[in-house]
Amino acid sequence: MAQTTSTKPDTANVPARLADDTAQGKTTIASSVVQKVAGIAAREISGVHALGGGVSRAFGALRERIPGAGTSTTSGVSVEVGEKQAAIDLDIVVEYGAGIVDLARAVRRNVITAVERITGLEVIEVNIAVNDIHLPEDDEDQEPAQSRVE
Repeated sequence: MAQTTSTKPDTANVPARLADDTAQGKTTIASSVVQKVAGIAAREISGVHALGGGVSRAFGALRERIPGAGTSTTSGVSVEVGEKQAAIDLDIVVEYGAGIVDLARAVRRNVITAVERITGLEVIEVNIAVNDIHLPEDDEDQEPAQSRVE
């Protein structure tokens, strides 16, 4: 007769997630929090020029020109957040010369580490789409925006 074993994980060794219910109350984490943490963590990696596709970068550039609007840390970052897990999608622009495969690994590792450490959520996947390569001469072609009014 075959012996059956329980496949249920030992809950004594599993750390409690922040989004769990406790006797003292419940903590939930908004998806915008996870978006910001992931965006900042992705930008920390050398070789990442920007986040977002062409359209979101264009809107971000417009947003930066509006006084008081600041910069968006969530451009190019979309997340799906549950009670205990999060899935993250990143659209990135890579600096020319950076190894894309190694860069993607470093971004993925940094994003997972930051999100799990800060939020306590388990990151189940980080999907990275490289949308463009930034060339150094692209910066030279852009002239500072002249104000039309004084």
